[in-house]
Amino acid sequence: MRESDDEMIDTSFDVRSDTPARKDPDSHSATLRRYHRMLWSKPLPDGRPFELATTRSRAYLHHDSELGEFFLGSDSVVPSFKSWLVAAPVLDQLDDGELEAFRDVAYTIGAFMVFPGNQIERKWTINTARGLNRRIADRMDLTLECIRRFYDGDIDTPLGPALQRYADFFALFGSFDGYVEFFLLQDLLEERTGVVKFFTPFHEFASPAIPQDVDAYRSYRDHSVAFVEARNARIDAWARQAFDQDGSGVLPS
Repeated sequence: MRESDDEMIDTSFDVRSDTPARKDPDSHSATLRRYHRMLWSKPLPDGRPFELATTRSRAYLHHDSELGEFFLGSDSVVPSFKSWLVAAPVLDQLDDGELEAFRDVAYTIGAFMVFPGNQIERKWTINTARGLNRRIADRMDLTLECIRRFYDGDIDTPLGPALQRYADFFALFGSFDGYVEFFLLQDLLEERTGVVKFFTPFHEFASPAIPQDVDAYRSYRDHSVAFVEARNARIDAWARQAFDQDGSGVLPS
């Protein structure tokens, strides 16, 4: 896709490239924000329209209709852990080029999600809970397992209380399958069984979410990159189909 075309999505675009120095792409990349709006402004699984706007003051993405009012924010979901001090003893053993190759992938649209961003009762948002709970450590595979269990009625997970606060958002998608399909997360599930593909061995959230040695980190990195590349391909295919629906070459708004 043409990177310069505002009506298209370039899944190879590094969102750091239009982010001011030392700022977070989640809040400062105009391209990332536009991609999120283009991708997730579409019919819900039950066919009702879910349009996202960028015109609400101090809101990243906003929806307000008979469905309810929702304030969504962007979040990176495939951390390299480069800026995490606790991971430094492992990452310091890696070549800079090896780490940067991972980060190049982790700053494309396939490595980002949106979650409700409004604070409720002054408690953690989902984004905050994902980042500060070391049993999740910002990882999407572990986040998705919490979401899967939430749809099954289980909130006894590291993210359970935070997900419960935003139950109205998850209700929009009807089911776990609806959520996965809406956000193009199919490549994070085993095709035949539907279980989450974990990036490191999973032991009921008891194992460290941050890899503890170089081999574990490289395995985590390889699984993460495979997911992002597969999701980018899925996003690209979805966008191309959406562009072609009315023959205009413009993604439906």
